[in-house]
Amino acid sequence: MKNIPVFKPLIEQEEIDAAVRSLEHGWLGMGASVGQFEEALKNYIGCEDRYVVAVSTGHAALHLAMMLIGLEPEDEVITPSFNNIADFQAILAVGAKPVLCDIRKDTLCIDVEKAEELIGPKTKAIIAMDYDCCMADYDAVAELAGKYNLRVIHDAAHSLGSFYKGKKVGTFSDICMFSFDPVKTITCIDGGALIVQTQEEVETLHQMRLIGMGQPASVMYGNQRAWTYDVNRLGFRYHMANLHAAIGLTQLNKMPEITTTRQEACKLYNELLADVDPVTTPKSEFTDVTPFLYYIRVPPDHRQTLRDYLNDKGIDTGVHWQPGHWFALLKDARRGDMSVTEKIGHEVLSLPLNSKITTEEVTQVCQNISSYFGFSQ
Repeated sequence: MKNIPVFKPLIEQEEIDAAVRSLEHGWLGMGASVGQFEEALKNYIGCEDRYVVAVSTGHAALHLAMMLIGLEPEDEVITPSFNNIADFQAILAVGAKPVLCDIRKDTLCIDVEKAEELIGPKTKAIIAMDYDCCMADYDAVAELAGKYNLRVIHDAAHSLGSFYKGKKVGTFSDICMFSFDPVKTITCIDGGALIVQTQEEVETLHQMRLIGMGQPASVMYGNQRAWTYDVNRLGFRYHMANLHAAIGLTQLNKMPEITTTRQEACKLYNELLADVDPVTTPKSEFTDVTPFLYYIRVPPDHRQTLRDYLNDKGIDTGVHWQPGHWFALLKDARRGDMSVTEKIGHEVLSLPLNSKITTEEVTQVCQNISSYFGFSQ
């Protein structure tokens, strides 16, 4: 068993108590806690002019977003190849085609200039994804989308609680999605959310997340069901459950602590690894972000041996991610130049980060990385 895991959810007595109360109440489907979670998330983000729709997973949020913008077979969505497989699968699930774009070396987020080179007559949307502690260039994304009349899906699975130029994530994008899976910044056991701009979009999402049923959310948020309703659109069983929402509510209350702990850990990582020459650390001050991951870049011929070395010391690591164009599923996907993605894909390495990580644990990780490369601390 690893002494220092790469991920560890923040599950404390408050989450256990919330789960017990939810189970004892006995309404296990979508109900009052889901409505309360949506309202709490909206208040935390501060998106007064937008609407929150909670769903079962981050992938469900992405899939519903693709349906919401009306993608049809053969339509194209530009996405970073350096992205989670969930985004590619969501595009494919509606019959559309992912078009794979390179990333910027400084942020590991989509290269908007290269994205423009990929726009064609079938391009309908672009995915802008935040990676770890780095934000995409949303001014450039918005300018590009306006120029070519594209919808924008903001994949904010990594960036709950973060800011872009003083604007909190979730307050400025066309459509924004969050993920609350077991290892995200906050967890609902599993869950996701979409932030949208119109009541019409909310009503559409309410039906699509509930296998197409037209039951009013206001009824279900009273822990009740409507027994007569219409079904007029395709839908999926993508609603969030009360138990998951109850845990999410306790997690949201801890966001100030979660943000501070993660920021301090990432700053310490950067400080302790600054003079380890083979290691490249994120170019961030960690002041306006709530980091989900902490990554480094190492020479490709050292990545696996470093992982093995750290593993022997009881330190877990991860690789986030393999680029999409490496997968057999996407071998025929249209793509542009991938020079940065190819390099990053072989170098990136995730180090342990969680909301209770200690100074001693971060120091231990860094000392072992320094030792591996022949440096002393």
